[in-house]
Amino acid sequence: MREDSITENMVQEGNTSAPLGSWLSRNAPFALASLTICLLVLAVYYHVLGKLVIDWQSQDNSHGFLVPLFAAFLVWEKRKTLLATKITPAWSGIAVMALGLVILLLGIFGSELFLSRVSLIILLAGLVLCFGGVQLLKELRFALLVLLLAIPLPAIIYNQITFPLQILASKVASNLLPYFGVPVLREGNVIELPLMKLEVAEACSGIRSLMSLFTLAVFYGYFMEKSVWRRVVLVLASIPIAIAANAVRILGTGLCVQYWDPDKALGFFHEFSGWVIFLVSLVCLYLVHRAMNLFPVNRRQR
Repeated sequence: MREDSITENMVQEGNTSAPLGSWLSRNAPFALASLTICLLVLAVYYHVLGKLVIDWQSQDNSHGFLVPLFAAFLVWEKRKTLLATKITPAWSGIAVMALGLVILLLGIFGSELFLSRVSLIILLAGLVLCFGGVQLLKELRFALLVLLLAIPLPAIIYNQITFPLQILASKVASNLLPYFGVPVLREGNVIELPLMKLEVAEACSGIRSLMSLFTLAVFYGYFMEKSVWRRVVLVLASIPIAIAANAVRILGTGLCVQYWDPDKALGFFHEFSGWVIFLVSLVCLYLVHRAMNLFPVNRRQR
């Protein structure tokens, strides 16, 4: 009884090494101050988040709306573990927060949205470390890292990925079309067919389906797999699946140009096939998962 009384007095006097649930109930004013800080963070990042939501409205980044919901679900699912986690505030969190703010300033003055958006995640990590400690940050690290999927790639990286994907898709399609009786002459990302030229534009590079499928693979792996290495394999498998699916889409467009109607091939079929091919990609991801289940998982591989 005496030991319990001493422990309770230590907590009341300011010892923060206690479970989060009980600590919050004993430190309501401090929790209120933390909420105030979070509101200040939202005020600072108001314009950054507003532009991010606008970018999510484009077809290339529409998956971004799902990412915060998934991150919130991760936190909610671990609520019991989080409430039982002992908090040990760390001064190092202030340094992490300062780093996030410096990156924010660099992004603002350098007109680089990617840096400004990444700085928010760094700042959130700093807040968790500062007020909750290392253990709480470890529990929330996956939810924080998932938020990176909601941030569109910077233009310099986007362009470096898009053009090689255009060339790769045009190469695959131009190599397959002759097997279907369609003569082809390829120049870069332009496939010259007997009836017309088919250009594999930036929008047809497959980067859109690649990013969306990659994000959904992360979601799928989390819900359907407990093994970490299998989750990684599923996420990595989404990359070749998306690339192959886009090449098949361009192949189908070329066949429709040759044997059906060029206008319809570049209109209705081109748009409709995008949805169909994406669904096929999801099926392929599921089949990869089913194939992985044929091999048992050892405890060491988890």
